[in-house]
Amino acid sequence: MRRAVALSALGLGSASPNPPVGCLVLDVDGNVVGEGYHRRKGEAHAEVNALAAAGERARGGTAVVTLEPCNHQGRTPPCRQALIDAGIARVVIALIDPTSREEGGAARLKAAGVDVELDVLSDEARLVIGPWLEAFASGLPHVHWAYVVESDARPVLDPVADGVISRTEFDAIQTSDGRIEEGVPGAHSPDEFSLPPMVGAEPAAILADLFSRGVRSLLISGRTKLAAAMADSGLVNRITLCVPRQPSSSRPAAMAGQALGVPAGYEVHAVAAAGPYVRLDLVRIDRDAFSATPADQTAG
Repeated sequence: MRRAVALSALGLGSASPNPPVGCLVLDVDGNVVGEGYHRRKGEAHAEVNALAAAGERARGGTAVVTLEPCNHQGRTPPCRQALIDAGIARVVIALIDPTSREEGGAARLKAAGVDVELDVLSDEARLVIGPWLEAFASGLPHVHWAYVVESDARPVLDPVADGVISRTEFDAIQTSDGRIEEGVPGAHSPDEFSLPPMVGAEPAAILADLFSRGVRSLLISGRTKLAAAMADSGLVNRITLCVPRQPSSSRPAAMAGQALGVPAGYEVHAVAAAGPYVRLDLVRIDRDAFSATPADQTAG
């Protein structure tokens, strides 16, 4: 399953509005004979790609997948049927698909005589797919705000440019000058993903518009009034504070929550050295990724 989780991460920044999913196929002897991930909406899902790589060696084998195989016909056929047709005898699943309608893929697989195991390394799978699940539940993109703690350093330091945060893991990024760009230019399906030429000033409305355009994760780089307003409104899911290793001699940065300006409602989740910075990752204290009632959203 850990290999499947790693494969799923290859879909970050391109699979949306679909979830990033990874899959392995093992033959009857337990050897890996196929691997796959979902690249973008409208293209083959992870299971189909793994089955294609495995060919006849999949018959009687095991599929290991990070998200429950889909059970509905979208722009691509249901993956549970592809697994059944390939003769897969066992399916190991990390997380249940929240888009399942009526009986989900796991139930249909069981009904077809396939052995199904659920909740395998679900916490690890959630490290990749968690932002997508939060976006699905809330109807708003998962927002990650990263900025450098103010100092007198010049030029202005940028955690994205310095490689502390990778824009390639996000569907979209808003830079300090207010522009919104695709995280990986051209990575998403052009029929399912678009970005507005400009954004307004009301945080929730901005995020709702981005969600309707296919954005499931947004990185905001730099200290902006909009980002601060989103954090104050509880719309930012994660914050990364970057403290320069070489603070200004006139105003050294103190390694204390209040001195670093940790926003109310967030707590420090992790601390690590990262290039020219000490990186503090904050998470929202009252976050609940699965409490909201999602609108109808269908993967395909």
